[in-house]
Amino acid sequence: MVANRGEIAIRVFRACTELGIRTVAVYSEQDTGQMHRQKADEAYLIGRGLAPVQAYLHIPDIIKVAKENNVDAVHPGYGFLSERADFAQACQDAGVRFIGPSPEVVRKMGDKVEARAIAIAAGVPVVPGTDAPITSLHEAHEFSNTYGFPIIFKAAYGGGGRGMRVVHSYEELEENYTRAYSEALAAFGNGALFVEKFIEKPRHIEVQILGDQYGNILHLYERDCSIQRRHQKVVEIAPAAHLDPQLRTRLTSDSVKLAKQVGYENAGTVEFLVDRHGKHYFIEVNSRLQVEHTVTEEITDVDLVHAQIHVAEGRSLPDLGLRQENIRINGCAIQCRVTTEDPARSFQPDTGRIEVFRSGEGMGIRLDNASAFQGAVISPHYDSLLVKVIAHGKDHPTAATKMSRALAEFRVRGVKVRRHLTATWGCPHGQEPGRPQAAGAAPAGPGSPAFVCVLLLAPMTRPET
Repeated sequence: MVANRGEIAIRVFRACTELGIRTVAVYSEQDTGQMHRQKADEAYLIGRGLAPVQAYLHIPDIIKVAKENNVDAVHPGYGFLSERADFAQACQDAGVRFIGPSPEVVRKMGDKVEARAIAIAAGVPVVPGTDAPITSLHEAHEFSNTYGFPIIFKAAYGGGGRGMRVVHSYEELEENYTRAYSEALAAFGNGALFVEKFIEKPRHIEVQILGDQYGNILHLYERDCSIQRRHQKVVEIAPAAHLDPQLRTRLTSDSVKLAKQVGYENAGTVEFLVDRHGKHYFIEVNSRLQVEHTVTEEITDVDLVHAQIHVAEGRSLPDLGLRQENIRINGCAIQCRVTTEDPARSFQPDTGRIEVFRSGEGMGIRLDNASAFQGAVISPHYDSLLVKVIAHGKDHPTAATKMSRALAEFRVRGVKVRRHLTATWGCPHGQEPGRPQAAGAAPAGPGSPAFVCVLLLAPMTRPET
């Protein structure tokens, strides 16, 4: 069973079908017509009478469906309950396998303060910050006096850009503290915040890890997720372009070291910031599958969902043929997220019925979607992601060219759609034309070219041809 919706539910269902495993979907009252319900062998309503998002957060209903229908394992997908230790524990208590780390590891990694302490104990460098959640604005003032501005507030018990606020001066401190607390409380049920020194214009590099219950842990190299808007990733690239080989070794080595420190099982991601001088700092561990896992699969030829399921079954990584010396990088992959957002309304999600839908396809293009088809109704209740477009080529320029061509082929009418297009390689160091707000192509290092320039395209409203 997948305790989720949309494209990630379908992604897991397809992997299960390939492995000969029957699938079970759950859906809210607002999702009765959604495609993930149709792709499973069985589907059951959850959260009757609840708000749309709360339906997928209602643990008792999900566990009830699992027990009543003899479900062997639950995959949490990403978002919703995927990083909730109480959900992992509820599955375990019900005799249902949770496809992910143990409840204790999920708890440790979900608590950013504890994860930070674990990283320090493992000898992994961290950004200067508070050792525990702050409890007052006064503590934020004291931190600012010690480390100076800019600083950043982060939710202690969640991620995804929610509860995250950058502060550049004392005048901005109170307002951003209040907003970050409110956002964290609304998103995660806990408004606790911690404070870090803000690293300006970093690269956001993350490392995919995979572990089993026998202590075997390996990495599947890195992804560059520096291109963001409002702290939300919009373009992901694997491997990171123009990354110093020694830095790559340090990043991957530290990721494995941290995972071993906690006895990590299943798939996860260790995230870092890399500053202008090539120094890296641990920021968090995502104890789940990532939206951008696709690019790692494309360059390593490892099906991460297959691996997750097999590890949950008790198989070891060597049994699956997964040994570090066998993991090789094959070319480059780029993922762009096509979303139903209206640039004319500050990128507010757009809703309605899709009247025309034609996707970009062809050699080297992979599409992961759930609601991208003619007649689909785009709901205002959930994430605005319409389709993930993944391009794979022999090198970065080839993958970028394929992505450019594929995105240009899209025809969508009925809702506004935003595309982020990876357009030009080898821009001069520091040049950031047309970068998304609060993000952009971070410099690759002293004297080296920036890894990508980004063009923000107009919404797809041209006549269908």
